[in-house]
Amino acid sequence: MQLATVDWIIIIAFLVISLVIGLSLKNKAGKNLSSFFLGGRNLPWYIAGISMVATTFAADTPLWVTEVIAQKGISGNWLWWNMLIGGMLTTFFFAKLWRRANILTELELIELRYSGKPAAFLRGFKSVYMGIFLNAVIIGWVNYALMKILEVFFDIPADDTIWYIAGAMGLVAIYSSISGLLGVAITDTIQFIIAMIGCIILAFIVLNTEKVGGISGLKAQLPAWRFDFFPSLAKGDNSSEAIPTLSLTIGAFLSFGLVQWWASWYPGAEPGGGGYVSQRMMSAKNEKHAVWATLFFQIAHYCLRPWPWIIVGLCALILFPNLPVEEAGKGFVYAMRDYLPAGLKGLLLVAFLGAYMSTISTQLNWGASYLTNDLYKRFMKPQHQFEDEEQAQKHYVLMARVFTVVIMLIALFATTQINTIDSAAKFLISCGAGLGMVLILRWYWWRINAWSEITATIAPFAAYGALKWVEHVKLTALNSLHDGTVPAEVMQQFYLDHPYLDHTGTFLITVGFTTLCWITLTFATAPTKRATLLHFYQRVKPDGAWKPIHAEAKIDKRPSDLLKLTICWVSSIVMVYAVLFLIGKLIFMEWNHALYWGITAAISFVVLRYFLKRTNILSE
Repeated sequence: MQLATVDWIIIIAFLVISLVIGLSLKNKAGKNLSSFFLGGRNLPWYIAGISMVATTFAADTPLWVTEVIAQKGISGNWLWWNMLIGGMLTTFFFAKLWRRANILTELELIELRYSGKPAAFLRGFKSVYMGIFLNAVIIGWVNYALMKILEVFFDIPADDTIWYIAGAMGLVAIYSSISGLLGVAITDTIQFIIAMIGCIILAFIVLNTEKVGGISGLKAQLPAWRFDFFPSLAKGDNSSEAIPTLSLTIGAFLSFGLVQWWASWYPGAEPGGGGYVSQRMMSAKNEKHAVWATLFFQIAHYCLRPWPWIIVGLCALILFPNLPVEEAGKGFVYAMRDYLPAGLKGLLLVAFLGAYMSTISTQLNWGASYLTNDLYKRFMKPQHQFEDEEQAQKHYVLMARVFTVVIMLIALFATTQINTIDSAAKFLISCGAGLGMVLILRWYWWRINAWSEITATIAPFAAYGALKWVEHVKLTALNSLHDGTVPAEVMQQFYLDHPYLDHTGTFLITVGFTTLCWITLTFATAPTKRATLLHFYQRVKPDGAWKPIHAEAKIDKRPSDLLKLTICWVSSIVMVYAVLFLIGKLIFMEWNHALYWGITAAISFVVLRYFLKRTNILSE
């Protein structure tokens, strides 16, 4: 497909602006590691918050939502909407603590909170595991999505798209390694605004095509279950148009609604904060800005961003009815290709490119922070080996730029090994299942130690591998029993008898196994050294079960805010979901339901505001 001259002008202008921003901030980023990885700890809440949202808006997300819409309807989005529960937990219980810890990276917290060789091992292990391995998987699936966009949009052969990805990553590596987090955050803001405007324009255009016919035409041509906001707990085969909405088993409901948000480590939705979310919280001006940034992120992420994608996904079902369900995500790209005029086509490509660049730049900067601060500086070349502070900081910033390029090259290789986005995501969720509760409790319970976190990090791999082996053995036996021909009804009954074979069953069993392991190891090993716990408590001043340490800390104990913060947490969740559904009902012109959700949002906002003012969370 050929782009018009105006489209190329828009794309080139965007790339030039990104590079100019990076170059203009080179000196600020190069001062020291704090400037390079945390923007000098001076980001206002709106920049930090938008940067969080922009990072979670990658090239794959609109395509994935479009695919979910085709398979499950709007209610299928609960596969990620459920993560708001854990996100709001971070806002009210952890954002202030992350900023107060005054650390450079998430992994630096490990040796602030734990003691001895186990803590040092955990920090070093995670710097490689998260900085290289997990980071490469995340970047790989984002690259994979952009490759599919290039393949569909420009008719580029699949085998050749990796070279275009290499060029795009090279550009991102240049400006992110030059400008550090400050440049990443500023370009994130620009990229997010362009991406949202582009998606809204696309949704408006495809919705008002003659074939769709606006909201009334959309609702007339699609079955009612496509527009249901909530899943059904009834059993059914959603491949049939006769089956309404997303059908969840009780196990899946418990997994998504009651377990996954606190139990599983997942990029951008880590229990207790973490990853690039904690990086943005630690880069905020102060504790108050950290809280506001995180609250803004949750509202923008769940309320504002999904609806343009959802509208395009619904329209794609009408515009491209013959797309196989497994390729439904391409409907978003086809809509861009076939229905946007010159100029707007370039704008949408810039939107996707911006979404891609914001995610990749963050992942490169985040991963380089672990390799520089928590591996190289901590274990390979400590600061005491340098003559002075200035020399040390210049050297570490140089190494940060080197590690940025190293991660880029490793991620390019990982990209060639990823076959589907969904498989990569499920792997990450399964291999982090059960870790989340330790990441939460390490702030609120003094007895958690390094062995707790080491066990919770390793145990999911053991459980996941064992379950995959059992699945293989069972399926091999079943195939042998039926001479290689297994009737559909036999397979269906087999999976009902062995629920651990599906993702939900595997996840819940892994969570249970991991939890049992880390609780056992916590009480079987010695607590963290008293001096370390005391230092952590005096700096962070956490609430919760710290009575033995508080007695020695000589800090005036303030009244606990846990109950008030819990009310803030619950009311904010209700508010965000209510606003999300309010916007949806307004779009679909269901005025009575919109009124109900509007009232719910208003009441929950009043409750949130009332109790938020009576906590000390915004006191600094």
